[in-house]
Amino acid sequence: MRPRLLRVAICADFLQEQWPSMDRVASLLYEELRRWSRAGVIASLVRPPFERRLTRVPLVGRTRTAFSGDRFMNRFWRYPQTLERLKDDFDVFHIVDHSYAHLAHVLPGDRTVVTCHDLDAFRSVLEPERERRSSVFRAMTRKILAGLQRAARVTCDSTAVRNELVGRGLVPADRVTVVPLGVTRIFAPVPNPACDREAAALLRSPLPGASEILHVGSTVPRKRIDVLLRICAAVRNDFPDVRLVHVGDSLTPQQQRIASDAGLADRLVAVNGVHDPILAALYRRAALVLLPSEREGFGLPLVEAMASGTPVVASDLPAAGDVDAWQAKVAALLRERRDNPAGWQQRRDSGCLRASRFTWTQFAASMVDVYWSLIGGASPSGERGRSAESGRSAESLALQRDSSPKVARAFQASDIR
Repeated sequence: MRPRLLRVAICADFLQEQWPSMDRVASLLYEELRRWSRAGVIASLVRPPFERRLTRVPLVGRTRTAFSGDRFMNRFWRYPQTLERLKDDFDVFHIVDHSYAHLAHVLPGDRTVVTCHDLDAFRSVLEPERERRSSVFRAMTRKILAGLQRAARVTCDSTAVRNELVGRGLVPADRVTVVPLGVTRIFAPVPNPACDREAAALLRSPLPGASEILHVGSTVPRKRIDVLLRICAAVRNDFPDVRLVHVGDSLTPQQQRIASDAGLADRLVAVNGVHDPILAALYRRAALVLLPSEREGFGLPLVEAMASGTPVVASDLPAAGDVDAWQAKVAALLRERRDNPAGWQQRRDSGCLRASRFTWTQFAASMVDVYWSLIGGASPSGERGRSAESGRSAESLALQRDSSPKVARAFQASDIR
């Protein structure tokens, strides 16, 4: 007999670490699960207060080292202590960020779920020759990976991530479930005058007719910001009005030098900390979204851009990339936008239709199936089995390694099956 109540703890990242995608997954899942209370699902968002010790020390408190020390203390000491006190208060624990999987060591493994968005957090252990790190960092990574392996169930955003996880022998296939992320309704091609004006003000209103290329994401090495900058510089040879809008982390000093050397200093706008309504407006106004990442999981910016009616050019290869090939693809799309309005609109409509299949409501329903399965109860959702189907369709949304010589491609309905 299914228990009358299912108490779920959603273990979220510390906000101070500033991982917007992970924060959104936790908050949106929590908001969706709140609607399940009548079906017996009681969700709580767990996030201990971030305790600052080193960052409060005079003189050294503002250094990166001090913040890293506080991060380590909170992640590996304060958070586990909090969960250890709560482990009897919930039926299921869901760690929404795989880089926090070490928390599973203090939780009942048979009632713990970890969502694995990609394997990059584990590269220093899986590919030490490519990802060189200190012995201390690798020891920490092994602890996190062991926590992931301890969980009764691992969910992945895409089939590509699942295949790598299983193919490397990290987690048995029968413990891995594909549950694609969703996209909120705010990401749509429908104008929002107030947000559109705020986005324009944020970008310091360009010259009329300027084409904006948008990049959304962090500036970590796998995002290949250097390639992004060189592509945009090359595109300006044919489209001098193009400018790059980057939403996410601040560029590193090295990336800033590349931008300056490429002549992009006055054609680059970097913003961070924008709320979803403004981010949606930035997607809508962009000519296209450019994502040259080495690898991704599901890729929230990809599906959010498509839902907003903005075409995406994304990487198929983990290699450094041929900037000329990227430039040709981007230029072809910009010419289509200028010369073929009907074809451009069809491309936008196809992307919107494709993205409409991914919702946070479906994500939550699939996760509820997983939760009930851990405690031996049948889900009342009526959605069982749909997560696998959605996972198959999500496979091509992930930016996968491919032996094709194509470096980049524009996503449209015919590309995604």
